[in-house]
Amino acid sequence: MDAIQSKFADDGFLAELRSGMLRFARLQLRDDSLAEDLVQDALISAMAGAKGFAGRAALNTWVLAILRNKIADAIRQRNRSINISSLASEDESLDRAFEELFRTNAHWKPEVRPRDWGDPEEALRQQQFWAAFEACLELLPENTARIFMMREFLEFDTEEICRELGINPGNCHVILHRARNRLRGCLEQGWFAQGGQPC
Repeated sequence: MDAIQSKFADDGFLAELRSGMLRFARLQLRDDSLAEDLVQDALISAMAGAKGFAGRAALNTWVLAILRNKIADAIRQRNRSINISSLASEDESLDRAFEELFRTNAHWKPEVRPRDWGDPEEALRQQQFWAAFEACLELLPENTARIFMMREFLEFDTEEICRELGINPGNCHVILHRARNRLRGCLEQGWFAQGGQPC
């Protein structure tokens, strides 16, 4: 048995890998049963293709890339449409939140201006940062999170997101901007304000 096959035969390694994959898939899809199916499918594909693993990346990274492609394919195939009225209500609540951040001249209010995050490269290396990021991502409205993840995690371009979800590019850009600002605010409160520790 080669090294890759023996890793897949290790129950501890497989359980940890599967747990991380499920967390990633659930965040992307917000559908537990579909996430389970895609994780299972990705693991089967990885085990079947283990001989083709060249070792240019870590095994976990390679398996996660397989899962990422399966998630992107599932989103493309689902042809799910977002209820435009639900986007409108999300937009209204986010608009009110944004109005509180800026002066009438469109400059940040001093008390809510983004703070210095220190060395973000170091924070990104810390595994706990991603736990805090995932918690913040869970706080986003569902449709906003879906659009953000399609763009930033699954690397869909704006045109593809708009086509899949039946929205226009202007809406897409506004939703992405709001998602990034909401995540920034959440991370400032729950990570950077705590000295790099989740609250």
